[in-house]
Amino acid sequence: MSLSFASPSWINIIGSNNKKPCCRRFGGVRSEATVVHKQRTESMSLADLHVQEVVHKQSQIAPCSKAQFEPRFLKDSYEMCRNICAEYAKTFYLGTLLMTEERQKAIWAIYVWCRRTDELVDGPNSVYLSSAVLDRWEDRLHDIFEGHPYDMLDVALTDTVSNFPLDIKPFKDMIEGMRMDTRKSRYKDFQELYLYCYYVAGTVGLMSVPIMGIAQESTIPVQSVYNAALCLGVGNQLTNILRDVGEDALRGRVYLPQDELAQFGLSDKDVLSRKVSERWRNFMKQQISRARFYFNLAEEGVSHLEKPSRWPVWSSLMLYRKILDAIEDNDYDNLSKRAYVGRTKKLFTLPVAYTKSLSNLKTKFHPSVTRFI
Repeated sequence: MSLSFASPSWINIIGSNNKKPCCRRFGGVRSEATVVHKQRTESMSLADLHVQEVVHKQSQIAPCSKAQFEPRFLKDSYEMCRNICAEYAKTFYLGTLLMTEERQKAIWAIYVWCRRTDELVDGPNSVYLSSAVLDRWEDRLHDIFEGHPYDMLDVALTDTVSNFPLDIKPFKDMIEGMRMDTRKSRYKDFQELYLYCYYVAGTVGLMSVPIMGIAQESTIPVQSVYNAALCLGVGNQLTNILRDVGEDALRGRVYLPQDELAQFGLSDKDVLSRKVSERWRNFMKQQISRARFYFNLAEEGVSHLEKPSRWPVWSSLMLYRKILDAIEDNDYDNLSKRAYVGRTKKLFTLPVAYTKSLSNLKTKFHPSVTRFI
């Protein structure tokens, strides 16, 4: 599992539930509109309820009382977070440089906490991971929100929590996503996989919206901005999954809907064999189509963020789309090859993303994105 935020990724923000396969055959008779309509008629997922709850709380709560730290100590903590973000999320870090200093520091602090959380499962010490370790990490999280950091890196997030209206729930939900990784290596359908994507990636968007800020001139409901952010998170995580299929298979993990594999005549055996067949290519076409569907929905909300915050979000969205393009360019071989976006393409993408970040607000938004899995 890899966090979408760990690469460019504001990775991430909304959704809902029970998603049926887009079509049994890529380009089949069922149109995307028909599929979306079917998705809308199904019940809302637990993740949607999380979004509504968090939006309400983060719209109501005031920042905590200011934690008192020696100025030099606090500066060093944020500098450590900045360095980690600059090293491991270079493109995203570059995008944050347009933001105000206070927002920059807050995003760096959140990024570092998310990365450290992810490394509990995927890092060099993951062999020692247990439920007790995650319980202790959650206890530390509560201490942070109560103004009692454990170490230097926690100091930055403690200060951020006191500066912005952040609710603890998305942070706790991300830890729950790590717990899922310790007990699940298969997902029977997209509803299960969607919930996982929400926990490990959509939550980052929920954390980030109060930091990014919603443009004062925005005329759409606050919920819709969070919804679009969650769509980006889900799209990013789905892309991570498709990019890393081969690597995950070597670790005995298959982050693909089992029922949809079966619909294409595939099984875990085909994934673990790491051999590309025509059935696999058709299956990948459907999975890529779904990820793009989420990106399209996410795009509608980006322009409603504060202007200085839009560049890293547009960069994330555009570069993750290019990962999907790279999978196609590799003839859908993501079993033995890892799709990536080269440095040159990244550099050409950044000015385009910057131009998009300057665009005017979109006045129309589809509220139905809260029901589409």
